[in-house]
Amino acid sequence: MNTQNKVNLTEKKYTILFFLVCSLFLLWAVALTMGDVLNKHFQDVLNISKAESGLVQFSMFGAYALMGIPAGLFLKKYGYKKGVQLGLALYAIGALLFVPASNYLSFNLFRIALFVLAAGLATLETVAHPFVAALGNEKTSDQRVNFAQGFNGLGAILGPLLGGFFIFNETGSGLNSVKILYSCIAVFIIFYFIVFSLIKVPDLTDPHAEENNSTEKTNLNIPLYKQKHFVYAVIAQFFNIGAQAGTWAYFINYAVERMHYTETTASYYFSLSLGLMMIGRFVGTYLMKFIKPNILLAIFTMCNVILCIIVAQDLGMISFISLISLNFFLSVMYPTIFSLGLKNLGNKVHQASSFLVMALFGGAIFPQFMGKIAETNVAHSYYLPIICYAVIIIFALKLYKPKSN
Repeated sequence: MNTQNKVNLTEKKYTILFFLVCSLFLLWAVALTMGDVLNKHFQDVLNISKAESGLVQFSMFGAYALMGIPAGLFLKKYGYKKGVQLGLALYAIGALLFVPASNYLSFNLFRIALFVLAAGLATLETVAHPFVAALGNEKTSDQRVNFAQGFNGLGAILGPLLGGFFIFNETGSGLNSVKILYSCIAVFIIFYFIVFSLIKVPDLTDPHAEENNSTEKTNLNIPLYKQKHFVYAVIAQFFNIGAQAGTWAYFINYAVERMHYTETTASYYFSLSLGLMMIGRFVGTYLMKFIKPNILLAIFTMCNVILCIIVAQDLGMISFISLISLNFFLSVMYPTIFSLGLKNLGNKVHQASSFLVMALFGGAIFPQFMGKIAETNVAHSYYLPIICYAVIIIFALKLYKPKSN
C-alpha cells in the first residue's frame, strides 16, 4: 500500500489552463471512438470486409506512428501553446476532408482524411500529456494524468453517441450524415483553436525534469534507449493500444452478430462501455492514493484477461456484459503506462513522450488480425488481446521501475 503526502492535484493559478488542457483529451477521444462507428458503417455502405475495415484503425494509428517524433520536435522548439495549435489545425483539416470523401464514396479518400485528422490527434496527445504534467507537483503526476484521461473518457462516450445517432440513422446508401457531422466538428475545432490562441500560457517546467534535476542528476546523460523502464513502457503501450483498438473496432460487430441488436443500439452500448472507462479512470485516480500505480495496473490488466476469456466463450448476455466491462479495466492502462515511462527522464521527457505516442501504432496492427479471426467468429477474436495483456502484466510487475544510480 502507498500513502502519499497531501499534495494538490494542480495549483490555483493553473486552474483555467488545466481545464482547457483537460478538454483536449475530450476532443481527441470523440474522433477516435467515432472511428470505430465508421468501421462498421463502412462495412455496410462501402461493401468492405471486417479485415478491410481494420484499415480505418490502420490509417488513424498509423498517423500516430509517423507524427509522434515530428510533434515532439515541434513541441520542444515552439512550446506547448503552438503545439496545441498545430494539433487543432490538423484535426480541423482532416475533418473537412470528409466532405470530398463522402461525395465520392471513396474508402481511400476517407483513409487520407482519417490520417490527417489523426496526425492532429497525435500532436495533441504528444503535447497534452507533458502539458498536464507541468501543471503541478511530481508527486501527483500519475493522478493528474489519470484525471485528465477522465475527460478523455467523456469524449469517448460522446463519440459513439454522436455516431450512432447521426450515422446509423441515415436513410439511403450515401454518406451525407457523415459529411454533415464532420463538417460541424471541423467548425467547432476551428472555434476552439481561436479560443486557445487567446489564452496566455506561462513558462512551465515539466515536474519529471524538475524532480530529476534535483535528485537523479546522474540519469541525465543516459540516452533513452538505455533507459530500460522507458523502452519497456513503449513496448507495453504498443500492446495496450493494440488490445484497446481491437476491442473497440469489433464491439459493434459483436453486438449485432452475437446479440442481434441493431447497429444504433449497439453503438449506444458501446457508449455505455466507454462510460465505464471514464468511471474507471476516476476510480483509478482515487485508488492510486492507496495502491501503487504499477500494482493497480497489474490488477486491472488481469481482470481483463479473465473478461476476454468469458467474451470468447460466446455465452450470450454474460459474455456481452463482460465485453462492456472491458473498458472499465482498460481505463488506467494508457495513462499509467505513459506516466511510469516518463519517470526520471529529466530533459528527455518531451522526446520520450513522442515515442510513447508513436507506440499507439499497435492500434494499427491488431485490429486487422482480429478482423481476420472475426470473419469466422467475432467472439473468438477476443482471445487475441490476452497476448497483449500478458505483456502489460510483465511490465507492471517486473519492468516498470527506473534504474537508480
